[in-house]
Amino acid sequence: MDSFTGTAAGVPFTALPPSDGATHDAAPLVVTWHMLDAPRTDAAFAAALPLAGVPAWRVHLGMPLCGARMVDGRLDAHVELARRDALMAYFAPVLRQAADEFPAALASLRAQLPVDDGPVVVLGGSLGGAVALQVLTAGRTPVRAVALVNPAVRVRTAVSLAEGLLGEPYRWTADSRATADDLDFVARARVATTQPPLLLVSGERDHPASRTDAADLVRALRERYANPDDVELVDVPDLAHPLADEPGLEPAPQLPVARAVDEILTAWLVRHVGPT
Repeated sequence: MDSFTGTAAGVPFTALPPSDGATHDAAPLVVTWHMLDAPRTDAAFAAALPLAGVPAWRVHLGMPLCGARMVDGRLDAHVELARRDALMAYFAPVLRQAADEFPAALASLRAQLPVDDGPVVVLGGSLGGAVALQVLTAGRTPVRAVALVNPAVRVRTAVSLAEGLLGEPYRWTADSRATADDLDFVARARVATTQPPLLLVSGERDHPASRTDAADLVRALRERYANPDDVELVDVPDLAHPLADEPGLEPAPQLPVARAVDEILTAWLVRHVGPT
């Protein structure tokens, strides 16, 4: 069956059925959040990482301000908000809204699709990876496993990268510093109360600061986990930050680097979507 689109509690999604083609009354569920870089919509992310070999429903959720929720169907609002305040008007609200709307979206998905009611697998790329980590650490939704691709592990690093793109320094305030501290998932990993299997895929050509953050997160989690081997870091040669070519709004043929990531994720997910 081909992918199809819909909405879940107002959140747009692209869904793909289990890879084995069988009729499932209660199949496992993998939920993803895409990047703000390419691929920057749920449909484009589904094309870049279809995870076709995974015997589970793969539901790619649309992020706020992206895809069907873009203002006037353009990316201008992203640049506008980033220039106004990259952290407080852009990164933090998008990340927090995506995480906050997830429980209702999940309930709606379960009403629409033949999925089980157990813990879900969450997967995210770039800022979508931060959403997956926010869902995990918030503790509102039981999580079976976590997969991350070039994740925004520390939002302070994302702000620093935005400074370079916008060509102007970010004006930090007491509130924005507190928000950046709250959205530092290395720090939050040190007090994590759950220990689901976690895979972090890091592109060898990703931003050096993001690569450092990724290694720091993996190290912090391994120090906390009863079984450190449940936390895996895989480096992907030739992978920069994006997984698709610009503009990354529509489904496009899978790039070789995205195929490599897709294969890594698929092999890992096959091990972690079985019965709990």
